[in-house]
Amino acid sequence: MIDLVSRRPLLSAAIVFGLLALVVTSFPVVPETKQAVVVRFGKPDRILGATRAGINWRLPFVENVVWIDKRVLAADMERQQVLSTDQRRLEVDAFARFRIVDPLRMYISARSEDRVRDALRPILGSTLRNELGKRQFATLLSPERQGVMENVRRNLDRIARQYGARIIDVRIKKADLPSGTPLDSAFERMRTARQQEARSIEAEGLKRAQIIRAEADAEAARIYAASFGKDPQFYEFYRAMESYRTTFIGDGSDKSRPTTIVLSPQNDYLREFTGRSR
Repeated sequence: MIDLVSRRPLLSAAIVFGLLALVVTSFPVVPETKQAVVVRFGKPDRILGATRAGINWRLPFVENVVWIDKRVLAADMERQQVLSTDQRRLEVDAFARFRIVDPLRMYISARSEDRVRDALRPILGSTLRNELGKRQFATLLSPERQGVMENVRRNLDRIARQYGARIIDVRIKKADLPSGTPLDSAFERMRTARQQEARSIEAEGLKRAQIIRAEADAEAARIYAASFGKDPQFYEFYRAMESYRTTFIGDGSDKSRPTTIVLSPQNDYLREFTGRSR
């Protein structure tokens, strides 16, 4: 053996490397993010890494290992137009997130993750069109949108189960009106609707303000009347003082023009200054 190594070193090194490669390929290491289907002569035999990662084994030259990702994958839908119930064309761009939960079924039905993604992409588009076609455009701008996307997820998940996948989430990245006249007219309708709503709110506020002011005036009149009934002389004195303040001082709205009044001392208007007995 030593003579063979010394006489043919290249052949010996090739044999050693071949043996090492055979040992390495016979014991594949499954990482945490992967799972694998062991295929023997083209037929799936067993699953590696479905429950735990680590070192496994396979028969060289007899069994092949098909690696499958355990992580969440994404399938992007091509942008397409959807017609809502209020006859508005929307350009919708969406995506779905999925995970391979049955690698054996996935291998039998699609062979690879890319084929699963390619199969889900048109189904996502048709399911989204059917669901949004039952809704109005305003639904996409309201909290009801979450319920719409949940319906899409459930419908898509029933089909994804055939490929060993489970749909985790479906989201709309963008839902816009086509640029040009449809978009401008939609913005104008929305602006007009908001202006009408603002005018309605303002009118309702003015109406309620008038009601509150009238109720306050009625309450004040009732209090004044009750005060007059309890002490007529004090009520008359109070009203006279209010009249003097308004007449001689003013309400403070125009301080640049003072008020000048010339009255006789015997004027009945000034009797609170001269005394009622005089």
